Amino acid sequence: MTTEALLAYGHILAILMMAAFLASETALCRAEWINRAAVERLARVDLLSGISALAVLLTGLARTWWGIKGAGWYWSQPLLHAKVTLFVVIGAMSIVPTLRFLRWRRAVRADGSLPTAEQLRATRRIVMIEAHLVALIPLLAVFLARGVGTR
Repeated sequence: MTTEALLAYGHILAILMMAAFLASETALCRAEWINRAAVERLARVDLLSGISALAVLLTGLARTWWGIKGAGWYWSQPLLHAKVTLFVVIGAMSIVPTLRFLRWRRAVRADGSLPTAEQLRATRRIVMIEAHLVALIPLLAVFLARGVGTR
């Protein structure tokens, strides 16, 4: 029972961290707030977002392996596959902002040039879509935990 509780706690903590870093990226991607320090911060926050996403994945896998229900039960559930698929889609989407943040940081370091308002708006839109999709994963998790749509 203690193992299950600690696995759940680690997973929830990782999810909250990922959500916080996505929210930070969204907040920093504004033309009125962008400066040299904000570009550097965006790159750092994006790295932390990626690390927290990896923590979400690893703690989720740990729950399937060492959780009470066991890997056989979890991996036979369509909702788990839906959660993982959505997570992978979000991860793929996050590549675009990550590459932009790194490009912006290189430009700031090279010649001090900042991203344009349109570049910021387009990137912020992608991060916002990611954040909204992330909010669907716990919904699927609640359904899975309550036995909705399980086999």
